[in-house]
Amino acid sequence: MSHSDAAPIDLTRAAWADRFAAVAADNTTREYPYAAHHATSGPDDRALPVELHPAFATSYDWHSSVHMHWLAARLVAHGLPTDLEARLTSILQAHLTTDHLATEAAYLRETPHYERPYGWAWLARLAAEVSASEAPAVRALAPGFAPVVDVLEDLVVRWIDGAAHPVRHGVHSNSAFGLLLVLEAARSLDRPALAAAVEGAAKDWFGADAGWPFAWERSGHDFLSAGLAEADLMRAVLPATEFATWARGFFAAVQPGDAILRSTVVRDENDPQQVHLFGLDLSRAGSARRIADALRAGGPDDSGTGGPDDSGTGIADLLDDAADRLLASGLAASVGEEYYSTHWLASFAWDAMEAREHAAR
Repeated sequence: MSHSDAAPIDLTRAAWADRFAAVAADNTTREYPYAAHHATSGPDDRALPVELHPAFATSYDWHSSVHMHWLAARLVAHGLPTDLEARLTSILQAHLTTDHLATEAAYLRETPHYERPYGWAWLARLAAEVSASEAPAVRALAPGFAPVVDVLEDLVVRWIDGAAHPVRHGVHSNSAFGLLLVLEAARSLDRPALAAAVEGAAKDWFGADAGWPFAWERSGHDFLSAGLAEADLMRAVLPATEFATWARGFFAAVQPGDAILRSTVVRDENDPQQVHLFGLDLSRAGSARRIADALRAGGPDDSGTGGPDDSGTGIADLLDDAADRLLASGLAASVGEEYYSTHWLASFAWDAMEAREHAAR
């Protein structure tokens, strides 16, 4: 079933911060189950996850651990009751040590395709969050991220230089989602060469796209909309007026009531692949808000059209109208009892809430 049919709920960060903090604290301290994606080199290569990944050996898998640590850092900066703030801060201090991060950086350098690009993107975002945090105890951890960011810059640049085409799946391998998070991090961390490389790749891979077939979305285990992820990236790359022109062509086929604007249906909330669809609603909610804001920044006449019938309903209005429904759809699962959902969904929920409240990312 979808959670979108439930009674209206408070969608503000203030209403959910404490619950998300409890989820983040549980996830970042839960070592098992852990889905290791380590490629063993022989029969003696039997290291435990915590030995391979001393910073990120929790929250079911490596990439989820990374973005749950991001959520923890973001929540501490947002403000929490004293006990929750202290707990999350102590976890971050224990996990994100200089030695632990050096081990993570070395692993990434030695296995250059590991977690590309999704894990890289969240790690870059975590580095940016720690480095810019308004919480002094979190910001004090920033120096340890220097080798991590160096490795990530090298990996990302080599990846995009060597790839003729993007990956458009609605899951971890999606290129647009990864590039967006890396781009925002590069700008925050003052890595202009990395930012320029990402901007160039985005324009090369997506700049000529038009008439995206949103009707072909969604696949049964997507947690990203390939179309909205791409538009969210181009929103961050192009000046507002250029983006509005690009978006008119890209969203040309979208009509009111289309599936891309409707919440999804999850029939089995214990299925680890189906629950990706809760994340799809949450990620679409965040992208929709940011895209709508960017379209309106392009001017009153540049909010896009409602489709080929030129009905006058701007795409910005359609996205804004959908965003709250999509956000509400995935929220309950993000703090529920099913670990397949709770080990990652709250990160996307918080991101969507920040977009809703126009908070800086």
